[in-house]
Amino acid sequence: MKRLLKHIALGCIAATAASAQEMPRYTSADVRFMQGMIGHHAQALVMTALIPERTTRADIRALGQRIEVSQKDEIKMMQQWLRDRHQTVPNPDAQHEHHMDMPGMTMSDTLMPGMLTADQLAELAETRGTEFDRLFLKDMIRHHEGALSMVAALLGTTGAGQEPEVFRFAAEVDTDQRAEIARMSALLDTLQSPAAAQKH
Repeated sequence: MKRLLKHIALGCIAATAASAQEMPRYTSADVRFMQGMIGHHAQALVMTALIPERTTRADIRALGQRIEVSQKDEIKMMQQWLRDRHQTVPNPDAQHEHHMDMPGMTMSDTLMPGMLTADQLAELAETRGTEFDRLFLKDMIRHHEGALSMVAALLGTTGAGQEPEVFRFAAEVDTDQRAEIARMSALLDTLQSPAAAQKH
């Protein structure tokens, strides 16, 4: 009986070890993606915080609120993912320009894709009304396109993006930001139409 129990125990240990080996593990590229995306999302929140005092348009305000809610939630998720794996968790409130170093991307000496420089943020903050609406949409579209580039770089890195949680998050970022880009592009088109120009 003892021998049988021993065999069962050894079999369970072997099965557990085998399943652990089969489960895709996270990579250093995954860690850098999560760390970088926290900073990327944080700048989007800086941009949306400008909206209330600079526009009266309900559609721009609603857009900003959607971005704020989703990206705050995603920052919390990424922070927890990093903590669970005992990795460095960036402070999203740090007032510095966020940089990135990912395989396949020569971004070590430049801002992450789509990120605004301090001068560009200052320019956005100085605008009001329709001028703000247009510049905000252009800047946020470019910002979202940068996030898509980060996802593409992650999934194009050998071995990266295989852990289920990382892959699911990257796929959600890709889907959600493409949808928001489409909405913002349509809104920008209405602002740039002759009728809108005459209205303002």
